[in-house]
Amino acid sequence: MLRRFEALGRPRPEHVDAVLITHEHSDHSSAMAQMAREWKCPAYLTELTHREILKLCEDGPVRKIERIEYVRCGAPFEIGDIEITPFTIPHDAADPVGYCFRSNGTKVVIVTDLGYMPELVKHYLREADLLILESNHDLEMLKVGPYPWYIKQRVMSRTGHLSNAVVSEFLADTEVFDGHARHVILAHLSEQNNNPDVARISAEEALGRRAAEFAFHGTLHVASQRVPLGPFEL
Repeated sequence: MLRRFEALGRPRPEHVDAVLITHEHSDHSSAMAQMAREWKCPAYLTELTHREILKLCEDGPVRKIERIEYVRCGAPFEIGDIEITPFTIPHDAADPVGYCFRSNGTKVVIVTDLGYMPELVKHYLREADLLILESNHDLEMLKVGPYPWYIKQRVMSRTGHLSNAVVSEFLADTEVFDGHARHVILAHLSEQNNNPDVARISAEEALGRRAAEFAFHGTLHVASQRVPLGPFEL
């Protein structure tokens, strides 16, 4: 996180209001304790997710976090002038969530780690000004890739991860994706089972299939695990 601030030409933050956790898997929660201690800020997460993290880290520093704030799906809360609403997503975790942020008429949504897109998720994605959406894998690359079969089955399941194809179906469907977003960011790409160019081409083709009256006029971005994006002005 600190290297990303530096890469954007921004100084190390002296103050952070909160750390928000989506679920307990290590690639989403392992830095929670360090960040909460570094900035003396609370960690926000669901009670079930917190319980699962405590079970996974019986002797870890996560038990020393001084301030834990529990959130509930569908129940908005505020941090400063930002209203935040957690919402349920389908993933193989204890209580996984996406987050919707609203402030001064602007809406930002982040949703990764979900096996499919239920109507509830589609509801929260509507009218987003900035949308961060998982485009985890190319199905054919996953099938012939290095993962053992049981992991491939997990990734492809309804509690796994979104494929490029599913994301493309969403982006092309004018009844579910309103095209309102100024920025769409494809995120959480697998390094083994996807390629940024493949994900981008798939999404661009889908956006190009939209009828003219529902055309997407925003900008499509592909997130990298090594090079930060942004900042974005909304």
